[in-house]
Amino acid sequence: MSVLTGPGEGEPMARAKTAGDTAATGPHGSTRRRELSGSSTRSVWGRVTGDRVLALMTPALLLVVWELLVRTGLVDSRFFPAPTTIFASMWEMILSGELVTHLLASLQRLFFGFWLGLVPALALGVAMGLSRSVRAAVMPLISGTYPIPKSALLPLILLIFGLGEMSKVVMVAIGVFYPVVLNTVSGVVQVQPIYYDVASNFGARRWRVFRTVALPGAMPSILTGVELGLGLGLILIAIAEMVGAQSGIGYMIWNAWQLYSVETMYVGLLTIAVIGYLLSLLLKEVSRLLMPWSQSR
Repeated sequence: MSVLTGPGEGEPMARAKTAGDTAATGPHGSTRRRELSGSSTRSVWGRVTGDRVLALMTPALLLVVWELLVRTGLVDSRFFPAPTTIFASMWEMILSGELVTHLLASLQRLFFGFWLGLVPALALGVAMGLSRSVRAAVMPLISGTYPIPKSALLPLILLIFGLGEMSKVVMVAIGVFYPVVLNTVSGVVQVQPIYYDVASNFGARRWRVFRTVALPGAMPSILTGVELGLGLGLILIAIAEMVGAQSGIGYMIWNAWQLYSVETMYVGLLTIAVIGYLLSLLLKEVSRLLMPWSQSR
């Protein structure tokens, strides 16, 4: 059953549509779109600023409570020195150059170990995600060795690589490798098969499929694995430096324990916490650049 509409009845709708098109395409509509775009940008920056303020307020509040507990005698200052005392010791170590020397040594080992573990983990993870046969062949090895405590491998690594820098770098690489490869495999496998079919129908070669389909689709999982790997690498470098090093944050903490310098121990722990936080901020910026579509969440 059809309904006939006369000219008089159809004209208001036509006029409304024409007016809407004019508002959307005319100068006033363009201005309105710019206003909405500017408002959206300001709201995003407002959320980011608010998140950063909250991120800074939480540890600051914790330090204030800690200071008050020490000052009132509710916490033993022999084991939990006041934050002001810890910061004073940190400042003295910065001025003397001791903390900077240990920090640079640890960051250098972390940097080389990170890339040594990241590159093969990405390549192997993508290959396992794209190929069922590769995944079936390699996954049992990864699943079997992943639960082994990485710190338990330190004696073996020291036996193979000695007490030099390479043993610390390898420890970091092992810590980075497993989270990245497992998250990369998971991310590539979760990409919908239709995207691979479309790429294949357009004649995309394997490298192009990797670059345009597999890698972008798995990027959220990859960045999660990188963040986990960096955290584990930071833990392992501190452990490795406690055993077989003469420099680094881990060595500084262990040496402070031997000398019963509690403030220096806390300086080392606080330094590791600051490094972890700064690396987290860096990864968020990298994520913002690689995945701009996820920033509104």
